[in-house]
Amino acid sequence: MATDPRRLAFLLAVHRAGGVLAAADLLRVTPSAVSQQIARLEAEEGVDVLDRGPRGVTLTPAGRVLAEAAERIEDELVQARQAVAALEGELTGRVSVGSIQTAIRTVIAPVLVSLAERHPHIEVDVQEYDPVDSVRKLRAGDLDAVVLERDVEVDAPAPRGAHDVPLLDEPWRIVVPTGLPEPERLDDLANLAWVGPQAGSAAERATNRLAAQLGTTFEMRHAYKDFDTAIALVAAGQGVAMLPALALQQDVPDSVAVVSLAGLGSRRLVVRHRQNRHEPGPIVRAVVDEMVTAAREIDLG
Repeated sequence: MATDPRRLAFLLAVHRAGGVLAAADLLRVTPSAVSQQIARLEAEEGVDVLDRGPRGVTLTPAGRVLAEAAERIEDELVQARQAVAALEGELTGRVSVGSIQTAIRTVIAPVLVSLAERHPHIEVDVQEYDPVDSVRKLRAGDLDAVVLERDVEVDAPAPRGAHDVPLLDEPWRIVVPTGLPEPERLDDLANLAWVGPQAGSAAERATNRLAAQLGTTFEMRHAYKDFDTAIALVAAGQGVAMLPALALQQDVPDSVAVVSLAGLGSRRLVVRHRQNRHEPGPIVRAVVDEMVTAAREIDLG
């Protein structure tokens, strides 16, 4: 019996996602649908493609051979679509972009307007994710590009198989309740209470870097994920916070003062895509180029 190549896509999803449940989420189908397709694939090939153990599933040697074949088929289809688009003289296709909130508001949303004018047949699907989830989905092939944040002073290069394109560097600011004296230099921050940023975020890395630079440990209260939450907590007198300039382009309450200080450093936004013989394709390049153009036009005040 000939193998149905559509079943290979299910095996490839299990391989990339690391399990049946994660593959079902990736493909937006039920876990039973994934299991049924894998079972039919094994029946057609007459071999087991998955080792099923108490800690999850892994590919058998035969499964790895078939998964590699599935990747080659996927690459061929991508190249074929690109060749067809080139024959038509225009770029066409769908690009999935994962991003943090501030980049969606200030970089990606304007790109959707300009891109529609330059490349009307490119469809951009924007999804808001935490950086960790974005990177995982990019690696799994569920996203084509992701916007990530870095504290420039502790920046790290992209891993093998990926490439980071810098979008912009924006200065860190200190937001302070108006009931407190505004700090005039970094040393004035040493003994203040702080509103705590989310673990693993660029704001946390920047805050920890600043504390180490001052030779102290900041007293942290609460924990915020969104910058709007941090501003609300500062407005309530719960402490000060270090936020990037883009987060402060919205209306800030009168009970919050925004302070610029030399030595705070900056947050860097980068757009990451996969980098190999076939990627990025023309449509991903076009979207990234539009992001770079949009970022250049941002006024950071």
